[in-house]
Amino acid sequence: MAYIDLLSSIHKSTHRDYLARVNDPEFPKAKAAELAKQWGYDYWDGDRRINYGGYKYIPGRWAPVAQKMIEFYGLKSGDSVLDIGCGKGFQMVELMKTLPGLKVRGLDISSYAIEHAHPDVKHLIDHGSADNLPYGDNEFDLVFSINTLHNLHNAALEKSLQGIERVGKKKYLCVESYRTEIEKANLLYWQVTCEQFNSPSDWEWWFKMTGYSGDHSFIFFD
Repeated sequence: MAYIDLLSSIHKSTHRDYLARVNDPEFPKAKAAELAKQWGYDYWDGDRRINYGGYKYIPGRWAPVAQKMIEFYGLKSGDSVLDIGCGKGFQMVELMKTLPGLKVRGLDISSYAIEHAHPDVKHLIDHGSADNLPYGDNEFDLVFSINTLHNLHNAALEKSLQGIERVGKKKYLCVESYRTEIEKANLLYWQVTCEQFNSPSDWEWWFKMTGYSGDHSFIFFD
């Protein structure tokens, strides 16, 4: 298991006004979270005060992540990759563009996201949950999950980590975490779907407890 930072540059490129989000009069945190957890229009393409505020494909935005992933894991044409919590499939698209011949598959709980997925990969996305993976043992050369597993309650998280370990030969995941009380507060203020509020050592406990042997990285709200 290794710590691999693939996403901090993209995460840090977004400006976040934590206090404005948590104090918004029209979409107070409880209301925003209730709407976001429906995983529909409001979560993806609704008001920015709820979540993404319009999740559109920007060519090349995720290409650096795809390139790092391909290089680090030694992926080659013909290999198979599964993206758990793939959303509209934008990372899948960049992987296919960066490495022609790569076999990609996606899984997401949001019917809305799949309906509005990138046309190049829409037919490659399965509707389902991370805690019930409909795939065979070691079916994929790489299984990855970016900013998804922290949205699960404990029982589902346990099954998801065990499932990822089962279906992937190599594994990588990225989840939200905190190192300080300031980062914890910022995470609490900003998030609308998070169910896991774990420090890095807490996450490492989860990995050990479930037998997850893959790689990981953390997103911090500093």
